[in-house]
This record gives sequence, C-alpha cells and structure tokens, in this order.
Amino acid sequence: MQEVNRVIDWFSGHARDLPWRDTSPWGVLVSEFMLQQTPVVRVVPVWQAWLDRWPTPTDLAGEPQSEALKAWGRLGYPRRAARLHATARDLRDRYSGEVPTTYDDLLSLPGVGDYTASAVLAFAFDQRAVVLDVNVRRVLSRGWLGLAHPGNGVSAVERALAARLAPENDADSARWAAASMELGAVVCTANNPECSACPLEKTCAWNANGRPDNAARPRGQATFAGSDRQVRGLILATLRNAARSSTRAELFGSSTDEVQFERALVSLIADGLIEAMRSGRYRLAR
Repeated sequence: MQEVNRVIDWFSGHARDLPWRDTSPWGVLVSEFMLQQTPVVRVVPVWQAWLDRWPTPTDLAGEPQSEALKAWGRLGYPRRAARLHATARDLRDRYSGEVPTTYDDLLSLPGVGDYTASAVLAFAFDQRAVVLDVNVRRVLSRGWLGLAHPGNGVSAVERALAARLAPENDADSARWAAASMELGAVVCTANNPECSACPLEKTCAWNANGRPDNAARPRGQATFAGSDRQVRGLILATLRNAARSSTRAELFGSSTDEVQFERALVSLIADGLIEAMRSGRYRLAR
C-alpha cells in the first residue's frame, strides 16, 4: 500500500535516535515496560542505567525485588518494576535467560499483554505483528477512519484495519510498526499535529475533511497532586533512600491526611511493593 510505504520512507529520514532501537531483545523488553505511560525523555537515562547494571535478565533475576524498585526511581507506576523483576526470574527459570520469540510465550510473562508481546516481536525480532499503542491508533484513526482521536479501547474495526495495513513481509511489517508509532509520537500528536510535515497529508481522511473535532478524547490520567498515587510515591521514595527500613512516622513525613496515608500504605503492601516487619518498621519488598 502506497500510504504505508510513504510512512516507512519518512521514518528512514526522521526516526529519533533512541537507544533501544539498537539493543538486545532484553533491552527492548525493558524499554516497553518503562515506556508505559511515561515520556521518552524520562525513560532514556533510567533505561541506560538499568541496562548498564543488568544487561541480561539473569543479572536482574539474581537481585532482590527491592533493588529493582530502587533503580526504577521516579518513573511512576512502580508495579511495573516488580513485574519486570518477576519477568526476569521467569526468563531465567523457564527460558534459559533469553527473551522468547513467540507471541504465546511472551504473553505468559508477568506484566506482558497483547501490546507488549506484539511490540517485542516487531522491535526485537523483526517479526510481523499488529502493534497498537495510542500513537499508532491515532495515525490509523485520522489517516484511514477520519476520526480526530481513537476510542478508549481498541475496537474490532481498528484491529482489522491494522492487520490489513501491516505488510506481509516480516521486516517491512516491523518497520511499519516502528514508523507509524514514530509518526504518531512526533507529528500526528494528540494536540497541534503538524499535518504539513506528515507523509499522509494528501491522503489523510481526517485532514481532507477539514480536521473536525468528531471524536471523544481518550480519558486522561487523574490529577496527580494530592492523589493516592502521589502519597504512594512519597512512601516509596522514603524507603528507596532509607539505609534499611523506616518507621511509620518517617513514612508519614509531611502528609496531613491520616486516612489517605493508611490507604496508600495498605495498597503498597497488598501490591507486594513494601513489607511490614515484625519490628513495626517497613522496607521495600524483597
């Protein structure tokens, strides 16, 4: 399809120099965990430090989960760090320390869903896969369906369109997956898209129709300031910086809402991110 080829050609001259585009399958898998709901600019230094310290799954699997939580730092959604650590142990124990090359095997790993499994197949192994993140979905919605924004969930129409557009050749399909994602990330953005710089400008259904505001925007993240997420983050930050463990008073810190603090503390224990010790102190889960 000509439109697909134009996007691939555009990518050849406009792809960002991202470190996980020239790395091991493990490096790709780590990047996909980190990039979930986190901007590229924040991920790059943490990803590099992570791969320097743990260049293989077996390296990470040999350390306690608490070290992964510390290294995760302020990327947010720390359950991803715990799942990545569990995945590393799974790779060591079930796959001889290697990232598997089939969709079903990838999907069996902790924290790996359809998108991540498909992305690893495409970006790590150059296999044909339907990769549908929000950036790709925006390109498809505008370029082919004429809608300003994709819906909150992947529809059957979207998935069928994505499967039809993906080239049959493995290498070309993987290139298209990366190219369409890049186009959505840097040109066909949610706000203020640069249509004049887009290789699909002349064929884009949404652009041809006058770029109407004809679709509900996807739900955004809830406000962070004052949220349980923020309190959870503050508790984890205290424990990451503690020599060994912390008291409840130290974790409470400058919090003013006792009920919210308790809710955040209990949820972190339930998620397996921190542990309550017999001494009454708390530490990162091991």
